[in-house]
Amino acid sequence: MAFDDAQLGTVVGVNGAKMTVLLTTAANNATKSGETGPAADFGGLVKVHTPVSSVIGVVTNLWVAANGAPAAPGQPMMSIEVLGEITDAADQAERIFRRGVSLFPRLGAQVAPVSGVEVGIIYAQPSVDSVRVGVVSEDAGRSAYLITDRLLGKHFAVLGTTGSGKSCTVTLILRSILSRHKNGHVVILDPHNEYATAFGEQAERISPANLHLPYWLMNFAELVATFVSAEGPDRQAETIILKQVILDARRNFLADDEQAAHVTVDTPIPFRLGDVEHMLSAAMGRLNRADSTLPYLRLLSRLEALRTDRRFEFMFSGLIVRDTMADVLSRLLRVPVNDRPATVIDLSGVPSEIVDVLVSLISRMIFDFALWSIEAKAVPVLLVCEEAHRYVPQDDACGFPLTQIAVSRIAKEGRKYGVSLCLVSQRPAELSATLLSQCNTIFAMRLSNEQDQEFVRRILPDGASGLLAALPALHDREGIAVGEGVSVPMRLRFDELEAAARPRSSTACFASAWEGTSVDRDFVTDTIDRWRRQERDSDLVEPS
Repeated sequence: MAFDDAQLGTVVGVNGAKMTVLLTTAANNATKSGETGPAADFGGLVKVHTPVSSVIGVVTNLWVAANGAPAAPGQPMMSIEVLGEITDAADQAERIFRRGVSLFPRLGAQVAPVSGVEVGIIYAQPSVDSVRVGVVSEDAGRSAYLITDRLLGKHFAVLGTTGSGKSCTVTLILRSILSRHKNGHVVILDPHNEYATAFGEQAERISPANLHLPYWLMNFAELVATFVSAEGPDRQAETIILKQVILDARRNFLADDEQAAHVTVDTPIPFRLGDVEHMLSAAMGRLNRADSTLPYLRLLSRLEALRTDRRFEFMFSGLIVRDTMADVLSRLLRVPVNDRPATVIDLSGVPSEIVDVLVSLISRMIFDFALWSIEAKAVPVLLVCEEAHRYVPQDDACGFPLTQIAVSRIAKEGRKYGVSLCLVSQRPAELSATLLSQCNTIFAMRLSNEQDQEFVRRILPDGASGLLAALPALHDREGIAVGEGVSVPMRLRFDELEAAARPRSSTACFASAWEGTSVDRDFVTDTIDRWRRQERDSDLVEPS
């Protein structure tokens, strides 16, 4: 294959996936002044011919040499990071782009801009199942595609500062996939009540108003976090007492003694809080010393407080205890789908004292269901964790240990059992690096914080570091996509969602609100009434 007539420069250094190039005079003039001819543009694609392929790279740095190395002082230079190669073939239709390089360019090799045909090969729609989500930023005529199985099978993350279009990106990706796969199973943990409107009739919306997640589904560690004092000298005693009464209460629920023998304190078997209270009272009555009763009194007091607090009705309501585990899982995981492949769990109204336990419980149940499913009938599930840094922070001391364990287990083992994870965060520097490293596809939106930028650079492969230099300058709805879910690392502009399909914005419109008619005192009294009744507009939804 002949070289293009117009060359950008000559390779003067090769260091793994990076190449240093000495620019030609013509390319340098075109780059500086916009003259007609080949120009070295930051983020542009270039090629270097080898005996077996055309190595494709992206321009990641432009500078003028100093101190005589590796060229004469004042000589224009550029750096290239290798993305992959286009194979040589006599028939143009057989030329394909693939990651990796069969043979690296030699010193002195000529660098040229890629042709329009080659751009089409690089960004061609993958031959495997894929969905369109936008266009390539450098060429608005080129569609940007995501490879469905690689994206979902190996976890992904969406990172970006507030207002960069992060929630819209998550919605666009999910809606694009679900439009092609209407029998999907997506569970979204929504701490700000953003996503229910975005999916409309496609989503089963769960909020504290219609949520039924009985307390007995919790394992012992979650029960301890709910019932036992957070600190104090009697914490250990309370834990030991609770363990025995929970075990006995679970076994009492089963009429079959043979089945009960296999029950542990973690087995998701129903138990009655009344039995627990009776056992605690009976054990306390057998004690001789008054000070020994304090752990029992604290447990009884906590049980009573939770049962009478309206905010916890979704977990502690009902006098009759029934085994509703199948109903809970069917609704949560959308089995059967019934035209609603997504479950949006509104956490905004969940009491702060228990929201971490709830996230832990949901995450663990999703994983355990997949773990114990028959492989041939397993239902792949995607768990979307919005504001992930709240649940799996970089600093273990700042998070809830049980939630960290549950989400980390999905990140490390989930793909073996068909459980995928999507982490969404506006503060990646505060997100667990260990967990983020398990995400094989990263969508980085605009990041203005230097710590966040540096953190993202550290976790991404070397071939993407040049693209990430543009993070602070990205437009809204624009991002860098890197990893298994895309054919090639790219800067792309996501498609715009219709107004009805956008997540609900959490940003108030101050200008229009302050120009309108002032609200009256009735608004204040109505708000106080809702506050006292713990009832919001978003809660007024009938259970489906």
